Amino acid sequence: MMPATAAPTIACFGEILLRLGVNCGERLDDARALGVVVGGAEANVAVGMASLGWQARMISAVPANALGTRAVAALAGAGVDVAPVVRAPGRMGLYFLEPGACLRASQVVYDRAGSAFAGAGAALFDFDRALAGVKLLHLSGITAALGPGGLALSLAAIAAARAAGAMISFDPNYRDLLWSAWDSDPRGALTQLVNQADILFANHRDMTLLLGQPFAGDGAQRRSAAAQAAFAAFPRLQAMASTARTVLSQTHHRLSARVDTRTGSHQTDAIDVTDIIDRIGTGDAFATGVLHTWLRGGSPAAMASAGLAASAYKHGIHGDWCRLTPAAIAAVPANGNDVAR
Repeated sequence: MMPATAAPTIACFGEILLRLGVNCGERLDDARALGVVVGGAEANVAVGMASLGWQARMISAVPANALGTRAVAALAGAGVDVAPVVRAPGRMGLYFLEPGACLRASQVVYDRAGSAFAGAGAALFDFDRALAGVKLLHLSGITAALGPGGLALSLAAIAAARAAGAMISFDPNYRDLLWSAWDSDPRGALTQLVNQADILFANHRDMTLLLGQPFAGDGAQRRSAAAQAAFAAFPRLQAMASTARTVLSQTHHRLSARVDTRTGSHQTDAIDVTDIIDRIGTGDAFATGVLHTWLRGGSPAAMASAGLAASAYKHGIHGDWCRLTPAAIAAVPANGNDVAR
């Protein structure tokens, strides 16, 4: 039984992963050593929110072995409440990363089949207790992509969150390598999950997948039309946030952000992100910045700016996580590359 703790502001539900990666310039097929970090989309958001001062809780399942212990200890050390993380039969979910360089794109190899989380059923989790008093549940489409039981597991978590009076934050996080590994229906599954969302992290490509319609025009026009189509199709939806990325080189990207609500919208100017160290987790950092501002009642402009700053900040940090502070988010547009003294 979980110990009594103060009700968290945000709970995140999904698989905790170990990332095993080679150094930039090395190839996985030549690897002699692998660096290990703890990650996973939902865990990344939990860590980011905890670092910003919110009470954050992680709901997941890990194996009862040293790898599971390593993952849970890392989250706890980052300030996340890990009481609802259960031990279950199966193995630790892994992914392997080969960072891109020059003209070679980054490569990810998943090794998640048979993991403790992928094999978990809803009965394994005490959702009612884990979500009591929670204001927001964040989850992603990755859980549904893991196999036939993933959609039911996600819907069970959402149902418990709704019963507890919590809002739902959802990121489709479409992963073709996961969906294509089995006889899946990503459009049908993701549509059911987006239908439950209060805030959605998605762009015009996601809406084309879900609604079966293309969106014409330049980037801003497509994203605006996609948001309006999403609001028409999904009555619960109150806000939709996305980024746009132009890859100029492996270490130089151009980013902008957009937030649409039912009453207003804002699209930022593009910023140049140079000397990139690690792109993994930048979308989760964006979600963290947006959620941090949304929970504080911020405007679409404030949400988009905070999300963009958090995402840009993460590009300079190794690993999946981005430990943020409000001051760090505020400083991204202001201090350029100067030393903070």
